[in-house]
Amino acid sequence: MSNETISLSSNQGLRILRLSHLYRLIIGIALVVLISSDIDEQVLDLANSSLFRYVSWAYLGCNLLFAAWVRNPAHLLQVFTVALLDVLLLSALFYAAGGSPSGLGNLLIVAVAIANILLRGRIGLLIAAVAAIGMIYLTFYQSISRPAAANQYLQAGALGALCFAAAIVLQGLTRRLQLSESLAAQRAADVANLEALNSLILQRMRTGILLLDNQHRVLLANPGALSLLGHESLQGKVLDPHCIELVKRLQQWRINPSMRPQSMQALSNGPLLQPSFVHMQRGEKIDTLVFLDDISQIAQQAQQLKLASLGRLTAGIAHEIRNPLGAISHAAQLLQESEELPSSDRRLAQIIQDHSRRMNLVIENVLQLSRRRQAEPQLLDLKYWLHRFASEFRHNLPEQQTLHLKTCSGSLQTRMDPHQLTQVLTNLVQNGLRYSSQCHPQGQVWLDLFRDPVSDLPVLEVLDDGPGVPDEQLQNIFEPFYTTDNKGTGLGLYISRELCESNQARLDYQRRQGGGSCLRITFAHSRKLS
Repeated sequence: MSNETISLSSNQGLRILRLSHLYRLIIGIALVVLISSDIDEQVLDLANSSLFRYVSWAYLGCNLLFAAWVRNPAHLLQVFTVALLDVLLLSALFYAAGGSPSGLGNLLIVAVAIANILLRGRIGLLIAAVAAIGMIYLTFYQSISRPAAANQYLQAGALGALCFAAAIVLQGLTRRLQLSESLAAQRAADVANLEALNSLILQRMRTGILLLDNQHRVLLANPGALSLLGHESLQGKVLDPHCIELVKRLQQWRINPSMRPQSMQALSNGPLLQPSFVHMQRGEKIDTLVFLDDISQIAQQAQQLKLASLGRLTAGIAHEIRNPLGAISHAAQLLQESEELPSSDRRLAQIIQDHSRRMNLVIENVLQLSRRRQAEPQLLDLKYWLHRFASEFRHNLPEQQTLHLKTCSGSLQTRMDPHQLTQVLTNLVQNGLRYSSQCHPQGQVWLDLFRDPVSDLPVLEVLDDGPGVPDEQLQNIFEPFYTTDNKGTGLGLYISRELCESNQARLDYQRRQGGGSCLRITFAHSRKLS
């Protein structure tokens, strides 16, 4: 039975049920008013006036009980009971009022129609059958006592047919309405799911997406855009004070949309971004959709491909250069040992030796790049490993240089190739001591190991109190062969970053508070590499 009714728990089903209660109460009140004012005997040709009065009061009383009892029906039986009693009471009124000429048969058709909105299938047709049989039977019963009622069979049969017609038509319309509602609900659910999926995709996308109006106000910003631009929230804010470089490229694109915008950096140590813009029309408004792509990895891959080709070329050249370079260095050394050599020529021989050693160092670094082996990460206890590294490194330090070590409490573990980590730290500490010694009589470097409170990853900072790196050189310090020291090769920081990335760690430069430099290594979590 429960499959042959509309959903009475829905708002629409409850609304129809309450309207039916209200309709029956109005009919009951009208009948009571009619019998109380004695108009019923003037308007209706009552066959049994006392029965009409009793049934009218009973109709009103029953519908008051129905309105109070069947407010939120839990079962179909309650609705069926109300509909059946309504038809039976109206049939009694139909009989007491004199049959078809009274016009009360129309109330039976309406009652059947209401019942077939709430009830479907055979149970709805049962209500129509009860109404039709009641009218025909009561007409027959009335014709026994009143021969004139024998002429009402045609009208009673027509009213019964109308009851079935109303039931069939209302069931068809209700079925179509339910199909339309279920289809609309399904479409709404699909749209909601699609919207949720789109929202999830926008949140998970690494490409930054911004939606701007004509005043550069941010209407939408996904987490990727906020991360690339270095802000926690931008929605509802004007973009100009937060990222002027992006606004400049947007203005250039509006002047010449065919020109590809130049890449930019939103943060000093942030990734290289490639913006692109698209007009989006929403009604009469034309907004701008901004895409931000992190091209740092692409640029890095291109650089690695270029350096790989260059490494293979230079490795071949280096093998050919080392032999004559060794001969030049050996000849300069023999020449410098000559007792007959003047002091000015001895100085020239020393210059030849110094630059020969520098060239040999460059060749060694180039060969190291071309021969670099694959990383073999191991589970390291960073606190224990750093104490051992610092102890071994201090044995080879001169008196005018000092290495300090500070570690946090608790265990800090990561997976990294220990030989490559030794190479990275040796290079960073030697650089820090060299630049610290340029500014102070005592060169000092601090190693600070701690756990990042945001990412929960192990972090090691190599700090010095040297002159630091000028702003105009920050973008180039990790490029190969770039150096500010006339004795350097420009490969130290580049090799250190490459070794870190091959172990899924990250090497960044930060300014140290109070002056100096801070080179930060952010290690990967041990379980991410296991």
